[in-house]
Amino acid sequence: MAKKDFEGKTSVRVGISDTSQELHFETHLEAAKVVSLASEAISAGKTFELKDIKERTILVPAGKISYIEIGDATDTKVGFTAL
Repeated sequence: MAKKDFEGKTSVRVGISDTSQELHFETHLEAAKVVSLASEAISAGKTFELKDIKERTILVPAGKISYIEIGDATDTKVGFTAL
């Protein structure tokens, strides 16, 4: 849907009503843009649509969204040290 707006990543979690499952993905959109798209979809009762960092399209009907958590993605680093 949208092009890569900035070089960072934004983490998005979408809770789905009537299930304990949630969607978790990262997008190249800025957090403010994700908030704008989510607010627009929810207020209009339309589908919330985003592309993740692998260019896959994520579609969630607005009526099924129980919550959306938006934040900066943090790279998890795993390391080993000698004792």
